[in-house]
Amino acid sequence: MSNPDQSGEQEKLEDVKQLGLFAALASLSYVFWICGGMEMIERLAFYGVKAVAALYAKDPVSKGGLGVTMTDFGTILMVWALVQSIVPVFTGGLSDRYGYKETIFASTVVKIAGYLVMAFFPTYNGFFAGAILLATGTAIFKPGIQGTLVKSTTPQNSSMAWGVFYQTVNIGGFLGPLVAGLMRKMEWQYVFFACAAIICVNFLLLLVYKEPGKEERLERTRAVTEGRVTRASLVTESLHELAKPRVWLYLLVFSGFWFMFNALFDVLPAHIDDWVDTRGVVATLFGTGGTDSAFIKFFIVMNAGGTEIQPEGMLNLNAGLIMVTCFMFAWLSGMLRATTSMVIGTLLASAALFLSGYSVSGWASVAAILVFSVGEMMSSPKFSEYIGNFAPDDKKGMYLGFSQIPLAIGWTLEGKIGPWLYDTFASKDTFSREVIVARGLLDEVAAKAIPQGEAFDHLVKLTGEDPFALTKLMHDTHSVETVWNIMAVVGIVSAFGIYLYGRWVLTLARRQRT
Repeated sequence: MSNPDQSGEQEKLEDVKQLGLFAALASLSYVFWICGGMEMIERLAFYGVKAVAALYAKDPVSKGGLGVTMTDFGTILMVWALVQSIVPVFTGGLSDRYGYKETIFASTVVKIAGYLVMAFFPTYNGFFAGAILLATGTAIFKPGIQGTLVKSTTPQNSSMAWGVFYQTVNIGGFLGPLVAGLMRKMEWQYVFFACAAIICVNFLLLLVYKEPGKEERLERTRAVTEGRVTRASLVTESLHELAKPRVWLYLLVFSGFWFMFNALFDVLPAHIDDWVDTRGVVATLFGTGGTDSAFIKFFIVMNAGGTEIQPEGMLNLNAGLIMVTCFMFAWLSGMLRATTSMVIGTLLASAALFLSGYSVSGWASVAAILVFSVGEMMSSPKFSEYIGNFAPDDKKGMYLGFSQIPLAIGWTLEGKIGPWLYDTFASKDTFSREVIVARGLLDEVAAKAIPQGEAFDHLVKLTGEDPFALTKLMHDTHSVETVWNIMAVVGIVSAFGIYLYGRWVLTLARRQRT
């Protein structure tokens, strides 16, 4: 038999039986919905920038972009990822001690500063500085919001809560690229001003926000102040909790998922912009002439002529599907063991990445994004739910801060490696220069002198050939799919690690029962 000291831990090791679909929805509290609303607004602004960041970076200076290579952009992404995912490891504990409302307010101020720096300083260094501010603000924001969610739910409704939360988040994730797609048609600077204005709405929501468990937090603080309780430093507490095998192993095995996952947002927009022909999708939906409807062009994020879908519009299929169906997949994943759901989701996302690079067809890209989205819904919400459930009651924010460690490892590596892989195996700009030289249209010196991001336009002008035909020719004569094969293999390895971790935890739970 297990002793009393082990009984609570045994409950943490095993999955908790979930409420039914409608009972779980009905059990969600007022605070939960306010929390979801703030996250939705924050994600609307965040993805307004994130969905178009790669496009802004590689757009030539003549069109208002940064005019840099994907490799140079990868340096920004690497630092952005590192700051955004490492800072919560420490700020999570601050949220537990000093209050979720206070840290959410502070994070909003920092994020506004980030967007404004991007707007007022339209240079590589300006965007870099803005990205660091945005990453810092996001890092402070996450533990407070997620800690609120955990404390306003129960283990019995946690699957539905995290699924619905993920769904409300993706309402913001869906609307953000729509706003960005509209703003960048006018001027890139307007994207950043719009995002700064949008996130100000969270100040209004904070007026009606009530922190769950605030009385207990204040009582713990009084006990420490009066000397009735001795509290270790945040660093000491954090290191103590991280040293537990169940914690650090879980964080390690999920790192590969975040490497693969972030390629969708960091690299796929550039891939779609360079290689995917969306005219077939438009022709199927609206006829060969496209559409003149301003509403449709805004909602789907199309070019001015209504004949093609912009990359952020294609990528928005991800947020759109999650926005509409995530509660159903939350119910489905709630019937599975948490690690089983994560394994299935990771494998589906990996399969989608394999599909991404094999064709210039818009419909193939649509299929890949939709399959990835299903995989994401089966895995990503379960990750936060799982760690939130086994976290000690007075360390929810700290553990949800820890949940950023695999993101730090996976996204930081992908932030640098993903764009570098793209430049190496799939850069349309590089291939265009090679074709220009190979056909004798310009010598190597002249081809190299073409401004970054303008080589394909020069190739079309010099040859007079159809740009879509040239794109397909270069795609078929280069190994563009290599980028996505590598990403997918990382996902498969990660899925295997999650499976082994799940088996290990199940074995521990069985031992505790005997």
